[in-house]
Amino acid sequence: MSLSPDRENRLPRVVIAGRPNVGKSTMFNRLIRKRKAITDPTPGVTRDTITERCFIKDQEVQLMDTGGFKLERDDQFDELVAQKSLEMIEQADLILFLMDVNDITSEDETFIENLRPYESKVLLVVNKVDHPDKENEVWNLYSLGFEHIVAVSATHGRGIEEFQDKIISMIDFSLYNSAGHQDRDPHISIAILGKPNAGKSTLTNQLTGTESSIVSPIAGTTRDVIEGRFSYKGREFKVLDTAGIRRKKKVVEDVEYYSVNRAFHTIEESDIVYLLVDVEEGLTEQDKKITQQIVKNGKGVIIVLNKWDTTDGSKETWDKAVDRVRFLFPILSFAPIIAVSGLKSTGLDKLLDETEKVYRQLTKRVETSALNDSMRYWSDFNPVPTVKGRRYKLLYLTQVTTHPVKFVCFVNREKGFPDSYKRYVMNQIRKDYGMSKIPIEMELKERS
Repeated sequence: MSLSPDRENRLPRVVIAGRPNVGKSTMFNRLIRKRKAITDPTPGVTRDTITERCFIKDQEVQLMDTGGFKLERDDQFDELVAQKSLEMIEQADLILFLMDVNDITSEDETFIENLRPYESKVLLVVNKVDHPDKENEVWNLYSLGFEHIVAVSATHGRGIEEFQDKIISMIDFSLYNSAGHQDRDPHISIAILGKPNAGKSTLTNQLTGTESSIVSPIAGTTRDVIEGRFSYKGREFKVLDTAGIRRKKKVVEDVEYYSVNRAFHTIEESDIVYLLVDVEEGLTEQDKKITQQIVKNGKGVIIVLNKWDTTDGSKETWDKAVDRVRFLFPILSFAPIIAVSGLKSTGLDKLLDETEKVYRQLTKRVETSALNDSMRYWSDFNPVPTVKGRRYKLLYLTQVTTHPVKFVCFVNREKGFPDSYKRYVMNQIRKDYGMSKIPIEMELKERS
C-alpha cells in the first residue's frame, strides 16, 4: 500500500482531549510511563499541547496531551487553550476523548458536538472507573453514539491493558512510515530558559515552524515543558520550551513551583541551553542562578539577546550589551552571545550555526598522548610555582568524559596546589584544543 503524503515521514498522532479535570495529564503520564505532564487538582493546569513519542504495545506513536476545553472562558488563556485543543483534534489520527464517569457536564456535551465530524477516529475513554461497581455506569454513555468505548482508571491503572489494545486496533500502522524513527533521540537537544516573558515560546515556534507553544503577553503562560523538533542543514534538533523562572519568593502557586522545577530539570536533559535575555530589560539575578545550574551540569550555553529588533542595531549598542553581559556573567566568559528577534525571525541561522559549533566542542575527545605532550610544553614555558617551599609537579593529564567535558590531572601533591595554575592549564586546553565555547572541568588527583 502506498503511503499517504501526509504520513510518509511521521508517526500516528494520538491526541488526548476533553474538558478540564477529567484526568488527561494523568493518562498521558500513564501511557508514556513517566511524569512529564504536570498533574494537579486545579482545573486548567495544562495549557500547551505536550508531545511525547512512546510505544503502545510495541507500536510507536506520537502522543499529545491537550489543554482542557472550557465552556465558560474567563480570560485570554482559556480561549487560546480551547482553540489549540480544537486544532489538535483536526490534525489527530486517533482522538482519545476522556470523560469522568462521576460527572457529565455541559462542557462535555459541547465538546462532543465539536467531535461529531471526526466520530470515526474517536475512542471514548471513560475515566475514574476506580472500582468494579462503577462499571455499570459506563453503559449509560453508549447513548452518546460513539462506537468505541473503554472504561479505565488512569490513576490506578485499571483497564489500561484493554485500553492499549483498543488504541492499536484503531490505527492502521501500514499507512505510516516509521522508518527513520528507530533512532528517536535527535542529535542536538536544546533547552530554552529565561525569566517570564523573555520570548521563549515565540522563539520555539519560529524554530519549529509550528505554534506548539501558546504565545501571550501575560507572563507565566507556559507551565509544562513543551517539546518540538526540526531539522537544520541536515541535522536533527529537539527544542524544549520551559516555564519562565522567577525569584523563589514570587513562586506562590503549587503549579508554578512544579513548572519551575521542571524547567531546571530540562538542563540535565539538554545538550545546549539557550539562556534567553530580553534585551530591553537586561539581566536579572534569576538569570545568574540559571547559569550556575548550567555550568554545574557541564552543558553548552548560548546567551541569546532576544528582541534585538527593538534596538537600533548599531555596533555601539551591541558592544554595550556584550560588555554588560560579560561584566554580570563572569562565570559564562566562554559562552557565545547571539542577538536575535524571535518575533521577526532574524538571527536564527547564526544562532543555529553557533549551536552546531558548541555541540562539536562538547563531543570532542583529545588523545591522551597529545595532552601530555602539551602539558610538558605548558609547564616548561610556565613552571608550576613553589608555594611555601613546596614544589608542585604535573605528572599526567587525560580526558575522562565528553559532554560534559572533564579532565583529570595527576599531580605530586594535591593539597595546596595553586588554583591560578589549575586555571592556567584549563585555559591552555581551551586555547590549544578548540574548546573555547564550552565549560570544562579539571579534577586534580594526587599520585606519588
